[in-house]
Amino acid sequence: MAVYSAHLTLTSSGGQVTYHEITEQVREHIAKSNIQEGICVVASPHTTCSVIFEELSYDTTAAGYEYLQADLNNLLNELVPRCTEEGPYHHPGPNHIKVGLEDFKGKISPHAYTMFNTDAHLKSTLLGTSETFVIENGELRVGLVGYIYFIDWDQTRQRDRTCLIKVIGE
Repeated sequence: MAVYSAHLTLTSSGGQVTYHEITEQVREHIAKSNIQEGICVVASPHTTCSVIFEELSYDTTAAGYEYLQADLNNLLNELVPRCTEEGPYHHPGPNHIKVGLEDFKGKISPHAYTMFNTDAHLKSTLLGTSETFVIENGELRVGLVGYIYFIDWDQTRQRDRTCLIKVIGE
């Protein structure tokens, strides 16, 4: 059995949920792996990001979201409203904030607002952080309309995110 590992660096936009359609990059890594029969796991090591498998929606909103993405955002925003300050959720509590600020010797970090991302954690928990795909004859088996998306739910700031790819098989 062979194992191939890779990662993608993806930049989130900040200020809104960021979707990255990564199907072609995953296919490229499967080809590099030379694995003909096996599985491919696509995962996020971040607690505020998800990996999903969904149909590509050819229509987009004015904000640039595919219609299925906009529908998903609307649904999740009803279930889990955005967290921008203390109060709507238990998290982050005083101990969490204290630990987050320890590196600043008691001073308020210029990035303290980034701790108010509870909604992103909960959305990631609901949708999950990984997907597993079948590889047959060296091909990613996702059908004609299936696409892989990496989602950064955390809207607090722009930053680079890592997407892990692991191909296992023969």
